[in-house]
Amino acid sequence: MKVLLIGNYAPDRQESMLRYAHMMRDGLLEAGHEVTLATPRQVLNTSGRPAAGVWKWVGYLDKFVLSAGEIARAERDADVVHVCDHGNAMYVPEKPRKPYVVTCHDLLAVRGALGENTDVVPSLTGRQFQRLILNGMRRAQAVACVSRATLQDAQRILVNYAGKLVVNPNSLAYAYRTLSPQIRRERLAAVRDLHERDAYVLIVGANHRRKNREAALRAVANVAASWKGKIVFAGDPPNAELKSLAARLGILERIVEVVGPSNELLEALYNGALALLFPSRFEGFGWPLIEAQACGCPVICSDAPPLPEVTGDAAVLCHAEDHEAFGRAVLEMANNPQHRARMVQSGLANAGRYGRAQMIDRFVALYEQVRSAA
Repeated sequence: MKVLLIGNYAPDRQESMLRYAHMMRDGLLEAGHEVTLATPRQVLNTSGRPAAGVWKWVGYLDKFVLSAGEIARAERDADVVHVCDHGNAMYVPEKPRKPYVVTCHDLLAVRGALGENTDVVPSLTGRQFQRLILNGMRRAQAVACVSRATLQDAQRILVNYAGKLVVNPNSLAYAYRTLSPQIRRERLAAVRDLHERDAYVLIVGANHRRKNREAALRAVANVAASWKGKIVFAGDPPNAELKSLAARLGILERIVEVVGPSNELLEALYNGALALLFPSRFEGFGWPLIEAQACGCPVICSDAPPLPEVTGDAAVLCHAEDHEAFGRAVLEMANNPQHRARMVQSGLANAGRYGRAQMIDRFVALYEQVRSAA
Protein backbone atom coordinates (compact mmCIF):
# COMPACT_ATOMS: atom_id res chain seq x y z
CA MET A 1 0.00 0.00 0.00
CA LYS A 2 1.20 3.53 -0.79
CA VAL A 3 0.72 5.79 2.21
CA LEU A 4 1.24 9.54 2.28
CA LEU A 5 1.88 10.83 5.80
CA ILE A 6 1.43 14.55 6.41
CA GLY A 7 3.71 15.69 9.21
CA ASN A 8 4.28 18.92 11.10
CA TYR A 9 6.01 22.18 10.28
CA ALA A 10 9.42 22.10 12.00
CA PRO A 11 9.43 25.71 13.35
CA ASP A 12 6.27 24.96 15.36
CA ARG A 13 8.56 22.81 17.53
CA GLN A 14 5.88 20.26 18.38
CA GLU A 15 8.37 17.59 19.32
CA SER A 16 5.81 14.94 20.20
CA MET A 17 4.05 15.34 16.85
CA LEU A 18 7.34 15.14 14.97
CA ARG A 19 8.13 11.93 16.85
CA TYR A 20 4.71 10.54 16.02
CA ALA A 21 5.11 11.12 12.27
CA HIS A 22 8.53 9.46 12.22
CA MET A 23 7.19 6.58 14.30
CA MET A 24 4.39 6.07 11.77
CA ARG A 25 6.80 6.23 8.83
CA ASP A 26 9.26 3.74 10.34
CA GLY A 27 6.51 1.36 11.43
CA LEU A 28 4.81 1.32 8.04
CA LEU A 29 8.12 0.80 6.27
CA GLU A 30 8.91 -2.12 8.57
CA ALA A 31 5.49 -3.58 7.70
CA GLY A 32 6.40 -3.51 3.99
CA HIS A 33 4.41 -0.49 2.78
CA GLU A 34 5.55 2.36 0.55
CA VAL A 35 5.60 5.56 2.58
CA THR A 36 6.13 9.23 1.83
CA LEU A 37 6.36 11.69 4.71
CA ALA A 38 5.43 15.17 3.51
CA THR A 39 6.05 18.14 5.78
CA PRO A 40 5.37 21.84 5.07
CA ARG A 41 8.51 23.57 3.82
CA GLN A 42 10.05 26.64 5.41
CA VAL A 43 9.59 28.89 2.38
CA LEU A 44 9.39 32.24 4.17
CA ASN A 45 10.67 31.24 7.60
CA THR A 46 13.98 29.90 6.37
CA SER A 47 15.69 30.58 9.71
CA GLY A 48 13.16 28.46 11.62
CA ARG A 49 11.91 31.19 13.94
CA PRO A 50 9.42 29.85 16.55
CA ALA A 51 5.71 30.47 16.03
CA ALA A 52 5.22 33.71 17.95
CA GLY A 53 4.00 37.13 16.89
CA VAL A 54 4.39 37.80 13.19
CA TRP A 55 6.23 34.50 12.73
CA LYS A 56 3.07 32.60 13.64
CA TRP A 57 1.35 34.18 10.63
CA VAL A 58 4.39 33.56 8.45
CA GLY A 59 4.09 29.92 9.49
CA TYR A 60 0.45 29.84 8.39
CA LEU A 61 1.51 31.06 4.95
CA ASP A 62 4.27 28.48 4.74
CA LYS A 63 2.02 25.65 5.89
CA PHE A 64 -1.33 26.26 4.30
CA VAL A 65 -0.60 28.40 1.24
CA LEU A 66 2.93 27.92 -0.04
CA SER A 67 3.17 24.20 0.78
CA ALA A 68 -0.39 23.24 -0.09
CA GLY A 69 0.30 22.57 -3.78
CA GLU A 70 3.31 20.40 -3.06
CA ILE A 71 1.35 18.28 -0.58
CA ALA A 72 -1.57 18.01 -3.02
CA ARG A 73 0.82 16.73 -5.71
CA ALA A 74 2.18 14.13 -3.30
CA GLU A 75 -1.39 12.88 -2.81
CA ARG A 76 -1.64 11.76 -6.45
CA ASP A 77 0.49 8.65 -6.00
CA ALA A 78 -0.96 7.62 -2.64
CA ASP A 79 -3.57 4.97 -1.90
CA VAL A 80 -4.41 6.66 1.39
CA VAL A 81 -3.42 9.94 3.07
CA HIS A 82 -2.83 10.07 6.81
CA VAL A 83 -2.69 13.46 8.56
CA CYS A 84 -0.56 12.63 11.58
CA ASP A 85 -1.73 15.57 13.70
CA HIS A 86 -5.35 16.72 13.76
CA GLY A 87 -4.00 20.28 14.05
CA ASN A 88 -3.21 19.96 10.33
CA ALA A 89 -6.68 18.72 9.35
CA MET A 90 -7.08 21.74 7.06
CA TYR A 91 -5.05 19.74 4.53
CA VAL A 92 -8.06 17.48 4.00
CA PRO A 93 -9.60 18.81 0.74
CA GLU A 94 -13.23 19.84 0.40
CA LYS A 95 -13.72 16.91 -1.97
CA PRO A 96 -10.97 14.37 -1.26
CA ARG A 97 -9.89 12.29 -4.24
CA LYS A 98 -8.20 9.80 -1.94
CA PRO A 99 -9.32 8.48 1.45
CA TYR A 100 -8.01 10.57 4.35
CA VAL A 101 -7.32 9.43 7.91
CA VAL A 102 -6.61 11.91 10.70
CA THR A 103 -5.03 11.08 14.06
CA CYS A 104 -6.69 13.05 16.84
CA HIS A 105 -4.30 13.43 19.79
CA ASP A 106 -6.63 15.53 21.92
CA LEU A 107 -9.40 18.10 21.55
CA LEU A 108 -8.27 20.34 24.40
CA ALA A 109 -7.77 23.45 22.24
CA VAL A 110 -11.05 22.81 20.44
CA ARG A 111 -12.85 22.42 23.75
CA GLY A 112 -11.19 25.60 25.02
CA ALA A 113 -12.41 27.44 21.92
CA LEU A 114 -15.91 26.20 22.71
CA GLY A 115 -15.69 27.70 26.20
CA GLU A 116 -14.87 24.52 28.13
CA ASN A 117 -12.26 24.53 30.87
CA THR A 118 -9.18 22.69 29.61
CA ASP A 119 -6.46 25.14 30.75
CA VAL A 120 -6.26 26.16 27.08
CA VAL A 121 -7.68 29.62 26.30
CA PRO A 122 -7.41 30.38 22.56
CA SER A 123 -7.44 33.94 21.25
CA LEU A 124 -10.16 35.18 18.90
CA THR A 125 -8.13 34.08 15.88
CA GLY A 126 -7.27 30.86 17.70
CA ARG A 127 -10.96 30.06 18.07
CA GLN A 128 -11.44 30.55 14.33
CA PHE A 129 -8.45 28.30 13.69
CA GLN A 130 -9.96 25.54 15.83
CA ARG A 131 -13.17 25.72 13.78
CA LEU A 132 -11.12 25.18 10.62
CA ILE A 133 -9.50 22.16 12.27
CA LEU A 134 -12.90 20.69 13.14
CA ASN A 135 -14.17 21.25 9.61
CA GLY A 136 -11.12 19.49 8.21
CA MET A 137 -11.64 16.52 10.52
CA ARG A 138 -15.25 16.26 9.36
CA ARG A 139 -14.05 15.94 5.74
CA ALA A 140 -11.80 12.96 6.56
CA GLN A 141 -13.03 9.43 5.98
CA ALA A 142 -11.76 8.33 9.40
CA VAL A 143 -10.55 9.90 12.64
CA ALA A 144 -8.37 7.75 14.88
CA CYS A 145 -8.27 8.91 18.51
CA VAL A 146 -5.33 8.02 20.74
CA SER A 147 -7.52 7.22 23.77
CA ARG A 148 -11.11 6.39 24.62
CA ALA A 149 -11.37 9.69 26.49
CA THR A 150 -10.41 11.57 23.31
CA LEU A 151 -12.86 9.42 21.34
CA GLN A 152 -15.66 10.46 23.70
CA ASP A 153 -14.78 14.12 23.14
CA ALA A 154 -14.79 13.56 19.37
CA GLN A 155 -18.16 11.81 19.47
CA ARG A 156 -19.60 14.72 21.40
CA ILE A 157 -18.06 17.52 19.33
CA LEU A 158 -18.03 16.12 15.78
CA VAL A 159 -21.80 16.23 15.50
CA ASN A 160 -23.21 14.22 12.56
CA TYR A 161 -19.76 13.05 11.49
CA ALA A 162 -20.23 10.60 8.61
CA GLY A 163 -16.84 8.87 8.73
CA LYS A 164 -15.34 6.25 11.02
CA LEU A 165 -14.40 7.18 14.58
CA VAL A 166 -12.01 4.69 16.18
CA VAL A 167 -9.46 4.38 18.96
CA ASN A 168 -5.83 3.55 18.17
CA PRO A 169 -3.58 4.24 21.17
CA ASN A 170 -0.07 5.57 20.72
CA SER A 171 2.87 3.22 20.88
CA LEU A 172 6.26 3.91 22.33
CA ALA A 173 8.06 6.28 19.96
CA TYR A 174 11.44 4.94 21.10
CA ALA A 175 12.34 1.46 22.34
CA TYR A 176 12.59 2.44 26.00
CA ARG A 177 13.78 -0.40 28.21
CA THR A 178 15.36 -1.25 31.52
CA LEU A 179 19.12 -0.68 31.58
CA SER A 180 21.95 -2.29 33.44
CA PRO A 181 23.16 -0.24 36.42
CA GLN A 182 26.46 0.39 34.63
CA ILE A 183 24.87 1.83 31.48
CA ARG A 184 22.51 3.94 33.59
CA ARG A 185 25.41 5.35 35.62
CA GLU A 186 27.46 6.11 32.51
CA ARG A 187 24.62 8.06 30.90
CA LEU A 188 23.59 9.93 34.05
CA ALA A 189 27.18 11.02 34.67
CA ALA A 190 26.51 13.72 32.06
CA VAL A 191 23.84 15.36 34.24
CA ARG A 192 25.28 18.15 36.32
CA ASP A 193 24.02 18.34 39.93
CA LEU A 194 22.84 14.73 39.90
CA HIS A 195 25.16 12.33 41.68
CA GLU A 196 25.20 8.57 41.67
CA ARG A 197 23.67 8.15 45.11
CA ASP A 198 21.01 10.87 44.73
CA ALA A 199 17.41 9.76 45.01
CA TYR A 200 15.05 11.73 42.77
CA VAL A 201 11.58 11.95 41.33
CA LEU A 202 11.22 12.75 37.66
CA ILE A 203 8.97 15.32 35.95
CA VAL A 204 8.84 15.10 32.14
CA GLY A 205 7.30 17.56 29.69
CA ALA A 206 6.54 21.22 29.22
CA ASN A 207 5.44 24.13 31.38
CA HIS A 208 1.87 24.30 30.04
CA ARG A 209 -0.62 25.11 32.77
CA ARG A 210 -2.47 21.84 32.22
CA LYS A 211 0.70 19.91 33.10
CA ASN A 212 0.27 21.14 36.70
CA ARG A 213 3.98 21.05 37.50
CA GLU A 214 3.39 23.16 40.59
CA ALA A 215 1.55 20.20 42.15
CA ALA A 216 4.73 18.11 41.94
CA LEU A 217 6.69 20.83 43.74
CA ARG A 218 4.09 21.06 46.48
CA ALA A 219 4.05 17.28 46.84
CA VAL A 220 7.80 17.14 47.44
CA ALA A 221 7.62 20.11 49.80
CA ASN A 222 4.97 18.27 51.83
CA VAL A 223 7.41 15.42 52.54
CA ALA A 224 10.67 17.39 52.40
CA ALA A 225 11.45 16.74 56.07
CA SER A 226 11.13 12.97 55.62
CA TRP A 227 12.51 12.49 52.11
CA LYS A 228 15.67 14.31 51.04
CA GLY A 229 15.59 13.49 47.34
CA LYS A 230 15.83 15.79 44.35
CA ILE A 231 13.35 16.84 41.66
CA VAL A 232 14.56 16.36 38.09
CA PHE A 233 12.77 18.41 35.42
CA ALA A 234 13.33 16.81 32.00
CA GLY A 235 12.14 18.66 28.91
CA ASP A 236 11.35 22.32 29.52
CA PRO A 237 13.25 23.83 32.44
CA PRO A 238 10.98 25.18 35.20
CA ASN A 239 9.92 28.73 34.40
CA ALA A 240 10.33 31.74 36.69
CA GLU A 241 6.95 31.16 38.33
CA LEU A 242 7.83 27.56 39.22
CA LYS A 243 11.25 28.54 40.53
CA SER A 244 9.68 31.27 42.65
CA LEU A 245 7.25 28.72 44.10
CA ALA A 246 10.10 26.28 44.79
CA ALA A 247 12.01 29.02 46.60
CA ARG A 248 8.98 29.86 48.77
CA LEU A 249 8.55 26.16 49.55
CA GLY A 250 12.22 25.84 50.50
CA ILE A 251 13.09 23.23 47.86
CA LEU A 252 14.70 25.32 45.10
CA GLU A 253 18.13 23.79 45.76
CA ARG A 254 16.70 20.32 45.10
CA ILE A 255 15.77 21.08 41.47
CA VAL A 256 17.90 19.57 38.70
CA GLU A 257 17.26 20.71 35.10
CA VAL A 258 17.80 18.44 32.10
CA VAL A 259 16.72 20.50 29.11
CA GLY A 260 15.71 18.65 25.93
CA PRO A 261 17.29 15.29 26.81
CA SER A 262 18.05 12.75 24.10
CA ASN A 263 16.07 9.51 24.10
CA GLU A 264 19.09 7.73 25.57
CA LEU A 265 19.49 10.19 28.43
CA LEU A 266 15.75 10.26 29.13
CA GLU A 267 15.79 6.46 29.21
CA ALA A 268 18.52 6.56 31.86
CA LEU A 269 16.60 9.18 33.87
CA TYR A 270 13.52 6.95 33.89
CA ASN A 271 15.65 3.98 34.95
CA GLY A 272 17.20 5.85 37.86
CA ALA A 273 14.12 7.63 39.21
CA LEU A 274 12.25 6.68 42.35
CA ALA A 275 9.06 7.48 40.40
CA LEU A 276 7.61 9.62 37.64
CA LEU A 277 5.33 12.39 38.93
CA PHE A 278 2.65 13.25 36.36
CA PRO A 279 -0.07 15.44 37.93
CA SER A 280 -1.62 16.70 34.66
CA ARG A 281 -5.13 18.13 34.76
CA PHE A 282 -5.84 17.48 31.07
CA GLU A 283 -4.24 15.10 28.56
CA GLY A 284 -5.00 13.37 25.29
CA PHE A 285 -2.77 10.36 26.04
CA GLY A 286 0.36 10.98 28.15
CA TRP A 287 3.42 9.44 26.48
CA PRO A 288 5.74 9.73 29.54
CA LEU A 289 3.50 7.30 31.43
CA ILE A 290 4.27 4.31 29.23
CA GLU A 291 7.85 5.45 28.63
CA ALA A 292 8.48 5.37 32.37
CA GLN A 293 6.77 2.02 32.81
CA ALA A 294 8.81 0.47 30.00
CA CYS A 295 11.96 1.52 31.90
CA GLY A 296 10.83 0.05 35.22
CA CYS A 297 9.97 3.46 36.68
CA PRO A 298 6.81 3.52 38.82
CA VAL A 299 4.20 6.11 37.90
CA ILE A 300 2.36 8.45 40.27
CA CYS A 301 -0.17 10.38 38.23
CA SER A 302 -3.46 12.22 38.43
CA ASP A 303 -6.76 10.43 37.97
CA ALA A 304 -7.81 12.76 35.13
CA PRO A 305 -8.93 10.96 31.96
CA PRO A 306 -7.32 9.31 30.06
CA LEU A 307 -4.45 8.63 32.47
CA PRO A 308 -6.11 5.69 34.30
CA GLU A 309 -6.97 4.24 30.90
CA VAL A 310 -3.37 4.49 29.69
CA THR A 311 -1.70 3.21 32.87
CA GLY A 312 -4.17 0.39 33.49
CA ASP A 313 -3.84 -0.89 37.06
CA ALA A 314 -0.14 -0.06 37.09
CA ALA A 315 0.00 3.46 38.59
CA VAL A 316 -0.74 5.26 41.82
CA LEU A 317 -3.62 7.63 41.06
CA CYS A 318 -4.22 10.88 42.95
CA HIS A 319 -6.51 13.82 42.39
CA ALA A 320 -4.58 16.45 40.44
CA GLU A 321 -4.91 19.03 43.21
CA ASP A 322 -4.25 16.66 46.13
CA HIS A 323 -0.62 17.55 46.80
CA GLU A 324 -0.63 15.64 50.07
CA ALA A 325 -1.69 12.42 48.32
CA PHE A 326 1.13 12.82 45.80
CA GLY A 327 3.56 13.38 48.66
CA ARG A 328 2.36 10.30 50.54
CA ALA A 329 2.79 8.26 47.34
CA VAL A 330 6.41 9.44 47.05
CA LEU A 331 7.09 8.39 50.66
CA GLU A 332 5.48 5.00 50.07
CA MET A 333 7.75 4.43 47.06
CA ALA A 334 10.80 5.44 49.10
CA ASN A 335 9.99 3.51 52.27
CA ASN A 336 8.27 0.36 50.96
CA PRO A 337 10.54 -1.55 48.54
CA GLN A 338 7.97 -4.32 48.10
CA HIS A 339 5.30 -1.85 47.03
CA ARG A 340 7.67 -0.18 44.58
CA ALA A 341 8.74 -3.57 43.17
CA ARG A 342 5.09 -4.48 42.55
CA MET A 343 4.52 -1.18 40.73
CA VAL A 344 7.63 -1.78 38.60
CA GLN A 345 6.43 -5.22 37.50
CA SER A 346 2.86 -4.15 36.78
CA GLY A 347 4.16 -1.14 34.86
CA LEU A 348 6.40 -3.28 32.68
CA ALA A 349 3.44 -5.52 31.88
CA ASN A 350 1.24 -2.54 31.03
CA ALA A 351 3.86 -0.97 28.77
CA GLY A 352 3.84 -4.18 26.76
CA ARG A 353 0.38 -3.24 25.46
CA TYR A 354 1.85 -0.36 23.47
CA GLY A 355 4.02 -2.00 20.84
CA ARG A 356 4.50 -0.19 17.53
CA ALA A 357 3.64 -3.22 15.39
CA GLN A 358 0.25 -3.49 17.09
CA MET A 359 -0.52 0.17 16.40
CA ILE A 360 0.58 -0.12 12.76
CA ASP A 361 -1.54 -3.25 12.23
CA ARG A 362 -4.60 -1.37 13.45
CA PHE A 363 -3.88 1.55 11.13
CA VAL A 364 -3.35 -0.70 8.12
CA ALA A 365 -6.71 -2.35 8.81
CA LEU A 366 -8.29 1.12 9.00
CA TYR A 367 -6.62 2.16 5.73
CA GLU A 368 -8.07 -0.91 4.02
CA GLN A 369 -11.53 -0.14 5.38
CA VAL A 370 -11.58 3.45 4.10
CA ARG A 371 -10.14 2.38 0.73
CA SER A 372 -12.81 -0.24 0.25
CA ALA A 373 -15.51 2.29 1.18
CA ALA A 374 -14.18 4.99 -1.19
